[in-house]
Amino acid sequence: MHPDKFIMSRHGNRFFDEPANDNTALTPELWANEGLAILEENMVLGNLVFRDFENVIAKFGDVVNTRKPRKFTALRKTDADPVTIQPAISDNIPVPLDQHAHTSFMIMDGEESTSFKNLVDLYLRPGVISLASYVDKVLSGQAIRFIQYTPPAGGLGQMIGSNAANYLLNARQALNVNLIPVDYNRHVILNPYSETAVLENPNFTAAYFVGDEGTALRTASLGSKYGMNIFMAQNQPYVPALNTTVTGAVNHAGGYPAGTQVLTVSGFTAAISAGTWITIAGDNTPLQVVSAVTGSNPTTITLQNPISNAVLQSAVITVYVPGAINLTAGYPAGYSEEILVDGFTVWPFIGQPVTFGADNINIYSIIGTDGSSYITVDRPIVNNLTNGQSVNIGPAGSYNFAFHRNALALVSRPLALPRVGVGALAANVTYNNLSMRVVMSYQGKDQGTLVTLDMLLGVAIFEKMAGVLLCAAARRMMRFEESPDTAEQGAG
Repeated sequence: MHPDKFIMSRHGNRFFDEPANDNTALTPELWANEGLAILEENMVLGNLVFRDFENVIAKFGDVVNTRKPRKFTALRKTDADPVTIQPAISDNIPVPLDQHAHTSFMIMDGEESTSFKNLVDLYLRPGVISLASYVDKVLSGQAIRFIQYTPPAGGLGQMIGSNAANYLLNARQALNVNLIPVDYNRHVILNPYSETAVLENPNFTAAYFVGDEGTALRTASLGSKYGMNIFMAQNQPYVPALNTTVTGAVNHAGGYPAGTQVLTVSGFTAAISAGTWITIAGDNTPLQVVSAVTGSNPTTITLQNPISNAVLQSAVITVYVPGAINLTAGYPAGYSEEILVDGFTVWPFIGQPVTFGADNINIYSIIGTDGSSYITVDRPIVNNLTNGQSVNIGPAGSYNFAFHRNALALVSRPLALPRVGVGALAANVTYNNLSMRVVMSYQGKDQGTLVTLDMLLGVAIFEKMAGVLLCAAARRMMRFEESPDTAEQGAG
């Protein structure tokens, strides 16, 4: 395995085959400073959200209370009236530091002349990039949660070059309707497939439209459009249309208008359990079933959120077949490591939305999997999980994100350094509201130096109305979906 193929883990040391190298230039302060610079270079979403920071040592499980000022209201008065003093109140947003992310690897004895520069290129850079990828996966996975507050824009698998501008305008409209400030902190994150669709639209690249003498076309740059800064992020979720599904249809003369939450259906021959994800042709947004009437032959379904677009009579309803928790003891609330599951013919994908049982409120995103037995989700689970409980996977398509900086909070705190005398060298570096620790210790049994790069952080929705899920493009080319190594890199 090539040395640039590190996998970040938040629970246990995973690293690939270590090539021969030496232990010279192993100064934690150098590694931490260089590592933090590399981290900022390689994060996309992590550099665009609200970042709260205090240079205070913290530990896993601590809760940071960050504050969001309430809006003021302009009032009228006459010359004879005194001013009305409004209270300056800030809402407290608790953010648990429940993400201890780390990448660990061994630097073996043997080559005494290897320079710090070479060690950076061989090990530090790929190690830190794995942390940057982790942070972006966690943040991008929050996009699906905003469907609880604002209807999604666009449609899963429907965006092409000719309608890409309309999709972005729909997202802009949603932010405008939600009274989100029109400033330089509005952003759109597209995955590679959606970016391709946007670039096919000449409004974004043709010199005579853009007025940039062809720069956008030459560099595939999207820049700022419609008052939103547009970025491509390889970790922004894309779910291929490969999971097991069953279908039925809308059974109502004239179909249903946008805003409908209870639908009469036909054509199903098996029960649809609460929590199951579906899509309806014409609406094309991710929907969850709250309940289905008539057991094994459902004739009515009730949705958690209403449909965003009108649907016709006989519109196809696609149901994504759930799997199940596969651990006799189940999992307690707050659990954050691998979750054993089964019952899937096609394994869930990195970036795929997932919920458990009938819980339609706590939506997660898959950020890790081995492709056969477990999944890892974007944050610790809120409720207990029991053996056999359904694992509900979200629909196929692109899960892009339009948001203001204040939609999400990324909170970072420095970790404590090891005690003096335990045989470890360590350093913390903090800059621009991020903190990283580097710990080095010699392992006599393995004849090398164990290096751990780690961060303590928490992620939370900061302003509920400041983000909108942008459902978008289908896949444009073949890719190897079944390889866990490929999936871990989050290539879309």
